[in-house]
Amino acid sequence: MSKPTILHLGDDIKFNTELYASIKDLFTVIQPTLEERQRDAFLEALRTKKWGDFAGVMKPFWSTGGEMGRWDKELVPLLPASMKVYAAAGAGFDWADVDLFAERGILYCNGASASSEAVADMAIYHILSVFRNMQWTNMAARSLSTEQFLDAHHKSPYTSRNPQGHTLGIIGLGNIGYRIAVKANKGFDMRIIYYDPYPKSAEQEAAVGATRKETLEELLGESDCVLLAAPGTGGRILNATRISQIKKGGRIVNIARGGLVDTDAVADALESGHLQAVGLDVHEDEPNVNPRLAANRSASLTCHTAGGAIETNIGFERLSMENVRNVLTGQPPLTPVNKHMFKQ
Repeated sequence: MSKPTILHLGDDIKFNTELYASIKDLFTVIQPTLEERQRDAFLEALRTKKWGDFAGVMKPFWSTGGEMGRWDKELVPLLPASMKVYAAAGAGFDWADVDLFAERGILYCNGASASSEAVADMAIYHILSVFRNMQWTNMAARSLSTEQFLDAHHKSPYTSRNPQGHTLGIIGLGNIGYRIAVKANKGFDMRIIYYDPYPKSAEQEAAVGATRKETLEELLGESDCVLLAAPGTGGRILNATRISQIKKGGRIVNIARGGLVDTDAVADALESGHLQAVGLDVHEDEPNVNPRLAANRSASLTCHTAGGAIETNIGFERLSMENVRNVLTGQPPLTPVNKHMFKQ
């Protein structure tokens, strides 16, 4: 029997070379070139069955392999009926219509568990930053201005708060959201509330002192800091209206997807004094940052690097291969995203 074919999208394997060798023993691996991965060329290759009836796709890196753009109603119908699994690096999947995958019987797997620790750590950085005015004092120190240094030194403590005892409202308590809850509750003694359509078990909630809120509005009104850890497939969550529902002097942290937050509305709320501070690792129009926020000392900004640790990259690479291997050899997938969408 011939071996099943899988596509390897993106750069060469860098870390898990022994695992990759075992994958090549099990499957025929085709690695399309950068030119073949461009949208028009990729669509044409699918139409002409250039790579035959492949059974799976793996994208081991978040930064390469996605040159063809969105996997949508134009692309997904061109996939061969033989395809059973797509496994990609990264936690987010807003660039893929995973519901269309499910309709075709294609399991989509992400790399969320590999990035959970790194993203949670970055969330903690931003939580600490928005409570303790760290961006203000950072900008003042780097200004090399005696006036700005002394202004931050004397004035920032009057609006700086310890996170301890404050309420962290987490939107999306999946793998990453729950890890953030653990760190915030155990490390800072923060009260945890959350909004998620899929409740955690009573034991999981008790472990981090979490309480589930029935509505998003309820969470917004009770939170001292609203943190977004949702997957990014439901469109904008925090618009001007919802930001106004956050208690005055509240804070926002987003380590999920930039499109979840209206950054102009955030800038308005900062300038009006409704929000105390905001921490963003992700941005609406990456790599472009909202210029009003870039100039605002109450906005803590990073460059979509929450998951950017070497351990994350190793894990992304490994999971992409292991998920494809497992599905195509009849074993359970490790990180399925759309399994619940399959028709029984």
